[in-house]
Amino acid sequence: MSGTGKVFSLQGVSHLAMISSDMAKTVEFYQGVLGLELVKTMELPDGGQHFFFDVGNGDCLAFFWFTDSRPAAPGVAAPAWIGDVSAFGSMHHVAFKVDADQVERYRDVLKQRGVKCAAVAHYLDGSMGETVDDDTFAYSIYFQDPDGITIEFCAWLPAYDKIGNQHQPVQALTPTPA
Repeated sequence: MSGTGKVFSLQGVSHLAMISSDMAKTVEFYQGVLGLELVKTMELPDGGQHFFFDVGNGDCLAFFWFTDSRPAAPGVAAPAWIGDVSAFGSMHHVAFKVDADQVERYRDVLKQRGVKCAAVAHYLDGSMGETVDDDTFAYSIYFQDPDGITIEFCAWLPAYDKIGNQHQPVQALTPTPA
């Protein structure tokens, strides 16, 4: 593989920017339900808005609201629910790292706040289930925001250290659109 030397000195994620259909609902969910701090807001020249929520370590989850955004396309531009796939170039989900001993509590809090969610154990063989065992590398909670953006609270477990990087990338059988 070429280009494996370090070229850029990245300092983490500045922000992940997504599109909101209703900024008031987005603020209610991320600030009201998840308790994230709304740290920056901007009015855009065309009447839109750009809001930033602190997700820790100086990183932000950002949302644009545009007056002329296109409608959502679940199952195409984003997964419809856990395990679904989405189109080339789309975002599948955003995952936030959490402590393993908090996963069950976080799931309970989300349910108490009316958020549909599912806990999933991720196994070393690539499968998923409900039971955490010695081959579970991550334990996660999945849920969606008001626009159907899939969010994961992910706890790395000790089996995560058993995952290597020996696999060769797959070459697509059909060309991807340019």
